[in-house]
Amino acid sequence: MAGWQIIAPGKNKPPSMLPSEPHWVTGFRHALIRMEVFMAGASLLLLLSLVFGQVLARNFFSSGIPNADILSRYMVLYVAFFGAALAVEWHKHIRIDVVASCLDPARMKKLRAPLYLISAVLCGIMTWAAIRFWYDDWQYVAEHERWSSVLALITPFGFFLLSLHFLLGGLFIQPPEPGNDS
Repeated sequence: MAGWQIIAPGKNKPPSMLPSEPHWVTGFRHALIRMEVFMAGASLLLLLSLVFGQVLARNFFSSGIPNADILSRYMVLYVAFFGAALAVEWHKHIRIDVVASCLDPARMKKLRAPLYLISAVLCGIMTWAAIRFWYDDWQYVAEHERWSSVLALITPFGFFLLSLHFLLGGLFIQPPEPGNDS
């Protein structure tokens, strides 16, 4: 049973048969988080700069930045997907299930792994659908608009990141973050 850890019952910590997280997974997870934080921050900075520049250009020069509206729409998607992946990693994502509010925290911790694995499968299905949609768009887009199709790759990539975070969260025990009780 090497690699498996049974957490002794204690304060709101039910016994778990999930494997402890190997060091290479922890390193991969930390590298992924660093990349996502950088991309979310850079996308947000670019979005704010672009929108601010667009407002200035329209108000002072009666002109605008070409394709700024399209680019800003995609930057919103970049911020949303990278932010959603970080929220899943830190267990701060929006839960829309009514049952969770009726269960005690100990029972919810027992259900976290299966619910995360179900979420990973659903995000995997969404990844596949987004890839098919993107490929169809890529085949029929005009040559001068291919740049927007390249930016649209965030949709399948974002769903893949969400699926990956849900999968890792469902397969391994994560050490609690300092100051985080979940």
